[in-house]
Amino acid sequence: MVKIRLARGGAKKKPFYSIVATDSRKRRDSGYIERIGYFNPVARGQEVRLTIEEERLEYWTSKGAQLSDRVQQLIKEFKDPSIREKRVVAQDARAAVVVAKLAAEAKAAAEAESATEVSSEEAAAE
Repeated sequence: MVKIRLARGGAKKKPFYSIVATDSRKRRDSGYIERIGYFNPVARGQEVRLTIEEERLEYWTSKGAQLSDRVQQLIKEFKDPSIREKRVVAQDARAAVVVAKLAAEAKAAAEAESATEVSSEEAAAE
């Protein structure tokens, strides 16, 4: 059976994935039938994050190729880029909540420490 899935490339800690049509019995990064596109999860600035040749994707799916779960997500994102923007906004909101929580904890710890210092100074004065 032919599957359309990701094949990993790139250096250590810098992944780069090719979207490939391959026999399902083959290993993840071994030889493939055709490269359909690529996905760069660490793209920065002007680098292209995702490219898919839609004609070839249609060809392979018409021949019965099965899509992996991650490739299905990437195809949705490729067809509607606002999906990624929504995800990024949600991640930023979660990060802001975490930062606010950490700041509140640090402030509370500082107040507790200053209260301890004040009480120790009062005890020393007596």
